[in-house]
Amino acid sequence: MTSALLLSQADIAALMTPADYLDAVETGFRLNKLGRAPSPPPMHIPARAGAFHAKGAALDEARAVVAVKLNGNFPENRALHGLPTIQGVIILCDADNGAVLALMDSIEITLRRTAAASALAAKHLARVDASILAICGCGDQSYAHARALADVVAISKCIVWDADADKAAVFAERAGDMIGAPIAVATSVGEATRSADIVVTCTTVRAPFLTEADVKPGAFIAAVGADSPDKSELAPSLMKKAKVVVDVLDQCLVMGDLHHAVKAGAMTSGDVYADLGAILLGEKPGRTRADDIIVFDSTGAAFQDVASAAAVYARARNGGVGREFVLSARNP
Repeated sequence: MTSALLLSQADIAALMTPADYLDAVETGFRLNKLGRAPSPPPMHIPARAGAFHAKGAALDEARAVVAVKLNGNFPENRALHGLPTIQGVIILCDADNGAVLALMDSIEITLRRTAAASALAAKHLARVDASILAICGCGDQSYAHARALADVVAISKCIVWDADADKAAVFAERAGDMIGAPIAVATSVGEATRSADIVVTCTTVRAPFLTEADVKPGAFIAAVGADSPDKSELAPSLMKKAKVVVDVLDQCLVMGDLHHAVKAGAMTSGDVYADLGAILLGEKPGRTRADDIIVFDSTGAAFQDVASAAAVYARARNGGVGREFVLSARNP
């Protein structure tokens, strides 16, 4: 009889730093590119006021594991129900015998691994002298990105914009210590982004709002919000102008801003420069020109989840964190 761990959001938050997530996510990207972290296409399940996403992947390390994540994404949750926009669960299993190892909250892991992927991409794709950060969308992901990017970029200034000006003001008040730099609130997208070296878009919008006129030469853009087929943040004309790096090409072709650029006829899959794993393994160089606009189309890969969940589980077991439970009391 094998016991599993039940890990809450608070448990996970106490176990992992942004640097830990950066290491885990990089492991996921590298192993996926080497064929050791296979990840089948995600499942999109529409619901009345939102949608569910089911994503799974394996991780072939010293201890082989498989994780499946079910996330609900309900944009009106906070206003209508006082609940998080994204909530769900990750099931981590032993890949050798199928035993359930852990059942863990997915909110913390989804937030942190998404921001870690953007930070990892920024390390390789942003200009070395990048210092001005713009964040469009001041929900939970904005705070996670502030912490993650501050670890890899010497931020001198941050400019934020949100369609809800109050949310932007709250972010400016709360996030200064995370970034270690002054934060200004912009009244328009262009005001936030035109001087920025790094732009993060983490909204829930369904129509593109960032155009080529809003971005300066040499900018790096982490496009995070288009994590389902009906969501879009970047204009197809901006995607066409930019050098596009994806997290997972096949996935970005059915969701994310690449999906919309291809649908609009602005790009084809052959126009994509590389996936991030190829850059990490040296198969493609990262930034080669100072004036290139580079977009990281981040749709969220399951191998990021399994690598992060495996790291969380190892730390929880070593630290005695979490509550033990048994799903089945008898063997067949």
